[in-house]
Amino acid sequence: MTLPSVNCKAGLLACATLAVAACQPPQPSTHDAFMAKFQPYCGKAYAAEVVADNQPSEAWQQELVVHIRDCEANVIRMPLHVGEDRSRTWVLTRTEQGIDFQHIHLHEDGTPDDVSPYGGHTVASGDENMQAFPVDEASKALFTLNGLDVSTNNTWIISFEGETMYYELTRPGREFRVAVDLSQPIAEPPAAWGYQP
Repeated sequence: MTLPSVNCKAGLLACATLAVAACQPPQPSTHDAFMAKFQPYCGKAYAAEVVADNQPSEAWQQELVVHIRDCEANVIRMPLHVGEDRSRTWVLTRTEQGIDFQHIHLHEDGTPDDVSPYGGHTVASGDENMQAFPVDEASKALFTLNGLDVSTNNTWIISFEGETMYYELTRPGREFRVAVDLSQPIAEPPAAWGYQP
């Protein structure tokens, strides 16, 4: 007894489809694609400006420079210079679960600030142009310890729109956004205070 030809054809088609799928290279995740967005800008510095701030401060009314200084396989380090203040470095780390984003604050002598490091980890896939980092538990504890309870609701967002990268801090009642002009590199600043790649 022979099987109906339609079943044979369906079976062969299914096998062929599986074989083709098995030969396809794995598609990069949105987290990998997002980390790859930094590659063209690695090693260069860029001018930045505050474009939204509902609690303006004179501290941020200075020249801002973001230096996408180091791009390793799974880590990107970006010192942020605010005038002569070289205390800040943003660090993105690819993890098995997604991307971790930390703010490193060091004093001029290289010692860590009382509120450092702090940040968050992705909890969603996001996309290649935007990732959100809700505050993590370690940062919540650090904020509470230092009387910064309001920051326990922070979410940070890094996004790309054309040749602009945005850094954003949001929480209820707070909006802060920095635009980084990636269209034209500028002179590299000195290393951040206590910087250790």
